[in-house]
Amino acid sequence: MNAFLLLMAILVFASYFLKKLSRVLGIPVLLLFIVLGMVFGREGLFGIQFTNLALTEKLTSVALIFIMFYGGFGTNIRAAKPVLPESITLASLGVVATSLLTSAFVYFVLHWDWPIAFLMGAVTSSTDAASVFTILRSRNLGLKYNTASLLEVESGSNDPTAYMLTMIGVSLFMGQASMSGTAVMVLKQVGWGLFFGIAMAYLTRFLFDTLVDEGSGYDDLFIAGTAVISYALPNLLGGNGYLSTYIAGVILGNGTLRNKKALVNFFDGVTTFMQMVLFFLLGLVAVPSAVIRYFPEALIITLFLTFVSRPVSTFLLMKPFKSPKNQIALVSFSGLRGAASIVFAIVAWQQVGGDLPVVHVTFFLVLFSILIQGSLLPRFAQKVDMVDENVNNAKTFNDYTEEVPIQAISFRLPDGHPWVGRTVAEVTFPPQTLATAIFRGHTRIVPNGETRLEDGDVVTLAAHRSAKAPEEVEKMALTEINVEADDRYCGKRIAEIPMPKNTLITFIIRGDNVIVPDGDVRLEEDDVLVVSR
Repeated sequence: MNAFLLLMAILVFASYFLKKLSRVLGIPVLLLFIVLGMVFGREGLFGIQFTNLALTEKLTSVALIFIMFYGGFGTNIRAAKPVLPESITLASLGVVATSLLTSAFVYFVLHWDWPIAFLMGAVTSSTDAASVFTILRSRNLGLKYNTASLLEVESGSNDPTAYMLTMIGVSLFMGQASMSGTAVMVLKQVGWGLFFGIAMAYLTRFLFDTLVDEGSGYDDLFIAGTAVISYALPNLLGGNGYLSTYIAGVILGNGTLRNKKALVNFFDGVTTFMQMVLFFLLGLVAVPSAVIRYFPEALIITLFLTFVSRPVSTFLLMKPFKSPKNQIALVSFSGLRGAASIVFAIVAWQQVGGDLPVVHVTFFLVLFSILIQGSLLPRFAQKVDMVDENVNNAKTFNDYTEEVPIQAISFRLPDGHPWVGRTVAEVTFPPQTLATAIFRGHTRIVPNGETRLEDGDVVTLAAHRSAKAPEEVEKMALTEINVEADDRYCGKRIAEIPMPKNTLITFIIRGDNVIVPDGDVRLEEDDVLVVSR
C-alpha cells in the first residue's frame, strides 16, 4: 500500500516536470507518461511486475469515464452546430468504415485470422480528443471552417462506436457472434446509452437545482456521481456506458448550472489526473519486447490506417457535405490514436485471454500516432492552408470567464442606504456596471428596472476588472448566445428584445471589446451575449 501511494505521489510531482519537458521537446505530455510507465514497468529500470489485467481494465475504464464525461461537458454544441452533421457522421459511420477497411487489410494482406483482424480494426478505429487538442492548443492553432469544433465533437464522441465494435469483435473471437445477436447488441448499446445519458442529465439538472444544498464541494461530487451512474446503469443492461456518460456531459455542459466555473476547474483537474494515471498504467503493463517482436506488422498496419483507411473513409463521408479538400485532408491527418485504443485492446485481452497481438500492435500504433503524426500536425495544417490566425481554437463557453475583463462585484445594502426603497431604474450605478442579480434571503432575483431594493439585499454588479471586487459570486448561471446575421434580433436595441423571466444580458463580447449593455445598445452580427439566468 505504501509503495502504491508513493508511486502515485511521484506521478503527481512528475507531471510538473514532464509538462515543461513536453513544451521543450514539442511532444504531448501524455506520451511522456507512457514512457514513464515503461521505465517503471516489468522491462524497465525499476522492473515492477504489474501484470494484473483485470485491475488494469477496471482502473483505465474508470479513468475513461471521467475523460468521456468531461469531453462532452466542455463541448460547445452551439459553436459546433454548423459542422454537427459531419462530426456525427465521422464519429459513427466513419469509425465503422475505418474499422472494416483496416480489418480487411489485416485479414487479406497479413493473413491474420478474421476474429483477430476484426478486433485489430475495432480497437484502433476511434480518434483521441486529448491528443488532438493538446497539440492544437499548445501551438495556439486556429483552424478554418469550424474544423476545431468538428474535430472536438468527432474525437470526443467516437469512442462509444469503437467500444461497440470491440464488443462485437470479442463475441466473434469467442464464437458467440450471430447476425441476430449482433443486431440486438447494437440496439441495446445505442438505445440504452442514449436513454440513460439523456435521462440522467435532465434528472441531475432537476435535483441539482431543487434538492442539492449549495456548496462547491458537494456540487462537484454530485456531478461526478452523475458521470459514474450514467456509465454504470446502461452497462448493467448491456448498453453503452461511454455513450451515455458523454451524452450526459454534453447536455449538462451546454445547460445552465450554478458554480459552473468551479465545476470546470474540478473536472479539469480530475481529468488531467485521470489521463496521467491512465497513460502511466498503460506504460506500466506494456511489454516492449513484444512490441518489438510485432514491429513489422505494427508498422504496416499503422501506415495503412494513417494513410489509407482513415483518409479514404473521411473523404467518402465528408464529400457529400461539400467540405473543402484541404479541410478533408486535415481531418484525415488529425485522426490521432490515444488511450482509448489501448484501453479497448486491454478490455479485449482480458476477455479473450492469451498473448493477443492486437495489444502490442495497438501500443506501437498509439506511440507512432502521438509522436510522429502529432508532431507533424501543426506543420501539416499550415501546409494545406487550414490555419486561421483570427480564430480562437476550440473556444468553449466555459473559457470566457478567464479571457474577458469582466468580474462580479457584490455588496450588501445596510439599513439606511440611499438605494433602499428605490427601483433599479432610479439608481445611478457606477460607470460600466450593470445590476445582474439580487440575493434577498434565500431567494435570487434577476432584476429589471422596476425591481425595488430593500434592506439587507445583496446586489451583484457585472463590471470591468478595473473595479474592486469584495468577493466572488458563484450563484450566477451564465450562458453564451451567438448572434448570427439571420437572427431576428440582429440590429435591434436590447430594450426591444423580449426577455424571459429571470433572464438578463449581463455583458456582450464584440470582437476584442466587452460591453456592459444598457437598453440602447444594438446587437450586431457575431456578438456573443452572456446571459444570466
